[in-house]
Amino acid sequence: MTKNFSYIGILSLVFAMFIWASSFIALKTAINDLEPYTVIFLRMLLASLCFVYFIKDFIKYDFSKSDIKYIILLAFFEPCLYFIFEAKAIQLTTASQVGMITSLMPIITAIAAGYFLKEIISKQLVIGSLIALCGAVWLSLQAVSSVSAPNPILGNFFELLAMVCGAGYTIVARYLSEKYSALFITAIQVFIGTIFFFPFFLYEYTTTDLNFTTNAILCVVYLGVVVTLGGYGLYNYALTKIEASKAAVFIYLIPVFTLILAYLLLDEKLSITEFIACITILFGVFISETPLKKILKFINRK
Repeated sequence: MTKNFSYIGILSLVFAMFIWASSFIALKTAINDLEPYTVIFLRMLLASLCFVYFIKDFIKYDFSKSDIKYIILLAFFEPCLYFIFEAKAIQLTTASQVGMITSLMPIITAIAAGYFLKEIISKQLVIGSLIALCGAVWLSLQAVSSVSAPNPILGNFFELLAMVCGAGYTIVARYLSEKYSALFITAIQVFIGTIFFFPFFLYEYTTTDLNFTTNAILCVVYLGVVVTLGGYGLYNYALTKIEASKAAVFIYLIPVFTLILAYLLLDEKLSITEFIACITILFGVFISETPLKKILKFINRK
């Protein structure tokens, strides 16, 4: 099995996208009672506590000055700037519009990976990405959200900035994955994120009334343990198996999983059009990720 095609890498990405999709529901719920940066800080803090046990293993790494620079850059992209922009976007726009902007990340990542990592961008990847992009935009436009959107244009702009940061994170994580484990890359993110968001938390704690309800606390725990550890852990592991430009294509699955979770948890119904859009996205991801030889071999069997 080649590094360009890894079943375990693809499976890791699918689960990571599912977990990240669920974070929208958890974050929306938590923000109903708590301020956004308080939720993010507590999320980072909980995740950091989960990694304390592994610190003794992390200090064994031989860190160069160049590595430290890239580690700081990694955390700067995500979680620092990424969550600042995402928190604002979630407050200002709808989930459907966020999903539409999210679908732009693979294209941004592919361009960046081709330039910085010299990864080859195949015609198959481009075609699959465009198909998935069309499906994601179609799905996002059809999605119905009950969440208010006081300033959709500004919210969409913030989400676009978050996607740029996400692309930058993917490129740097891919570079660091050549030397460091997915566990370490995930841990260093949350350690730095906890420190970075602490002043934001103090400000909200001293200036607003925080309502620590049971639902809010459960959502924060889910975000901190399952989403941060599971989502980022699986994604970072997948980057050791799959090229960054190809891994980013799986972002298209987030709107699909979000819609499914909304149907199961919020009793929102899938229309025929939304169902077709979901199939279009999955088809685009399949085209992008499956080697052409395997596709032709499957067709010939038929």
